[in-house]
Amino acid sequence: MSRVLDFKDHRRSLDTNRYVYAVVSRRARGLSIGVNLNTDKVCNFDCPYCQVDRSVPGSGAPIEVGVLREELDALLDQVAAGTLWSRPPFDTTAPELRRVADIAFSGDGEPTTPPEFPEAAREARAARDARGLGFPMRLITNATMFDRPRVRQALGLFDELWCKLDAGTESYFQLVDGTRFPFARVLANLTAVARERPIVIQAMCLAWRGEGPTDEEIEAWIARLRGIREAGGAIDHVQVYGVARRPSDPRVSALPAERLEAIAGLARSAGFRAEAFV
Repeated sequence: MSRVLDFKDHRRSLDTNRYVYAVVSRRARGLSIGVNLNTDKVCNFDCPYCQVDRSVPGSGAPIEVGVLREELDALLDQVAAGTLWSRPPFDTTAPELRRVADIAFSGDGEPTTPPEFPEAAREARAARDARGLGFPMRLITNATMFDRPRVRQALGLFDELWCKLDAGTESYFQLVDGTRFPFARVLANLTAVARERPIVIQAMCLAWRGEGPTDEEIEAWIARLRGIREAGGAIDHVQVYGVARRPSDPRVSALPAERLEAIAGLARSAGFRAEAFV
């Protein structure tokens, strides 16, 4: 069966590439050129809603930034020449989504963890800028590494930072993100960077064993957003999104669209720009 490119298909594969892929993104509203620095499938979170199939081992090979640049150059040459949409699988993209929305660092783990992250970001930006392409570079991140100097310095290479904040309480954070990483450190990292530049908050809202987050949990999450703002941080907007592909844990399921919209509405009532994505 031929592959149809839509947001339900986020396979991180393209030709024989090791690092560069492309997917249709509902939140970016177009084609997202992805950079996967986590080919080993190692992540410092273990989110039960993650779509990455870790039953198939990843590659433990060192990241070769030169190869990454070659892969990105080849794809961006097609974008610049206007030939991208005539080749598979891009020719199956719906007409309204036939736009390149971004270059997004988002792979099979947290993209800021590899030591090659800053160099890879510099090369990606240089490849885009060399062709005069106007779409943004985005980092999709859990913000756990923002306090590392090498990561903090590289954030300036990105036009937008899309930062995960799925919970309002420590216990729910540990459940929904599958981690013992200190919740307070994530909040501190988000606040510190938001004081320097506006960030985007992305919140995955799901049902666990058939039950969604309680009203109290959502209120606590809203309080965290307010806390960032009251500490002098800027939140450009909030993305509330649901499960669209098969999660790694079968106990996870999607929330109804009405509930996602209601959560986004609460964020708007608190003074934030917010949108729900089903």
